[in-house]
Amino acid sequence: MARVVVVGSINMDMVVATEVFPRLGETLFGTRFATYPGGKGANQAVAAARLGAGVTMIGCVGADAFGDAMKATLNREGIDTRWVFTGREATGIASITLTGGDNAILVVPGANHELSPGDLDRAHKAFADADVVLAQLEVPLATVQHAAQIARRLGKPFFLNPAPAVALPAELIALTTLLTPNEHELVAALQTTGAEWTEVLKRMPGRIAMTHGADGAYFTRADGELVHQAGFSVDAVDTTGAGDTFNGALAAFWHLGADEAVRRANAAGALSVTRAGAQGGMPTLAELEQFLKAQS
Repeated sequence: MARVVVVGSINMDMVVATEVFPRLGETLFGTRFATYPGGKGANQAVAAARLGAGVTMIGCVGADAFGDAMKATLNREGIDTRWVFTGREATGIASITLTGGDNAILVVPGANHELSPGDLDRAHKAFADADVVLAQLEVPLATVQHAAQIARRLGKPFFLNPAPAVALPAELIALTTLLTPNEHELVAALQTTGAEWTEVLKRMPGRIAMTHGADGAYFTRADGELVHQAGFSVDAVDTTGAGDTFNGALAAFWHLGADEAVRRANAAGALSVTRAGAQGGMPTLAELEQFLKAQS
């Protein structure tokens, strides 16, 4: 069983469905309201845990009902939350308005932006026990970079999902074992506007695994060979969380080697879109194995 440490965000998603978006100053009735556990960090932690990894979450929530609910959700998934800190700000939220196939989203990071390098130092044992450290960019960049520095000192692989898309400091790129962007995030993270993404992957052999939607994923081996892992054909219901599922699965299966880890991560991401919700669609290890068996 792989041991994965996830450093990242923990949010509560608040979703309102309505027939039309309200105009400025207008009040309308919505048709449905629901709350869902979210945040890229929490999502990726859940994905890895359902696929059999031993997962420790390092994050920050508020001293409020959403924070309690999020920790309880993570605990139910078997995730170690002893290093989920309580900050002064409220738990992070995403306010999502849905109209037909469109959405409008407001994110309030709240306590996520209180996660500090010092918090990571307090969780040093979790890093020491990890097989893989996985992070995203919904907590402060300085904290992410500190996580990478700790992982490097301890000789642990550091995976970075560069989302939301921003330009990455050169030091953070150098400390990252594996970068896991989609095509848009690749351009933003490495500032490669105008360059073919295939060439960018070849420039960093063995260090990028890029998701490409239904087409699957691409990565390079250490010798620079570009590998395409084809996508799996499924009936998509909700694509929310597919990327987070891919990342959690990649960390969970990395000990099997890049080829097999990417294959399984691709399959897990495909399975996740067959059910509604980010975490709701994430498969278990048994479901993934059954799916892969049916594909062979």
